[in-house]
Amino acid sequence: MRVLLTGSSGWLGQTLAPRLRALGHEVVGLDPVPSPETSIVGSVADRDVVRSAIAEGRIQAIIHGGALHKPHIERYTASDFIAVNVTGTLNLLEEAVAQGVERFVFTSTTSLMISRRIRAGRAGGARQAEWMTEDMQPQPRNIYGVSKLSAEHLCRLYHEQSRLPVVVLRTGRFFPEADDMAHVIRQSDANTKANELLFRRLTVADAAEAHVVALDKAPDIGFDIFIISAPPPFSIDDCAALIADAPGVVARYFPDYPQIYARLGWTMFDSIDRIYDPSRAARRLGFVCRTGFRELLAELQATGRTSAGG
Repeated sequence: MRVLLTGSSGWLGQTLAPRLRALGHEVVGLDPVPSPETSIVGSVADRDVVRSAIAEGRIQAIIHGGALHKPHIERYTASDFIAVNVTGTLNLLEEAVAQGVERFVFTSTTSLMISRRIRAGRAGGARQAEWMTEDMQPQPRNIYGVSKLSAEHLCRLYHEQSRLPVVVLRTGRFFPEADDMAHVIRQSDANTKANELLFRRLTVADAAEAHVVALDKAPDIGFDIFIISAPPPFSIDDCAALIADAPGVVARYFPDYPQIYARLGWTMFDSIDRIYDPSRAARRLGFVCRTGFRELLAELQATGRTSAGG
């Protein structure tokens, strides 16, 4: 297929574009930032750019990964987020319908599911961790989450109106940057990312593969929203214990982890306040992340280091 990939210069785009080409797809990269994966330098907020990219590329499918992200909040206005994340998505959907694009995959985020109450976690008096599924009614805590949720609603609307197959992927964390709470966590970046594979992270390779599967399955799915994150080892019955004593719960599932962590000078989070459940993606999309906490521990045991954080 001839695929328009927005966000082609980003962390996901630079992993996804080569994977798509290896599968025989022709990729047209669109991004405001030049890179080897970007053939059109421009913004999705510019309707003319979007229109010509789809027409001139004879695009059959769109993977919309381009966005302003949470770290951009300090440098961009709320209007910027609406222009790029909402109007940009609208431009792509409208042109997709007008020009006969066959399928659409939208990169969303689990961040939009986190309200201020959930963010407060144990410090806010929570008695148990939140078990996060697609059936929750999100109450985003910032303009990034609001803009991505609005874009999801547009995706649903345009599917219902035009029957354009649209798959929305709410991806967990896969970015390489350090955690925005690093000053509070006081762990190494590798340690933090390893811990997050238990409940809210995936590798960028798995994120890219989820988009490949969604692109293939979109016509069969029609429309749906999927959480994409490494499968958690926990059950919903662990939620109270996870907020009170995360290290103890993790040790029940992985008895070797304390010894491995001690050798590295690592620690587990005292408390885990949320767990993303990707089981719907496994059932309906047929996708499961290849790398989780179990695979990471095996790598640490064998080599003393990990490549799974990003």
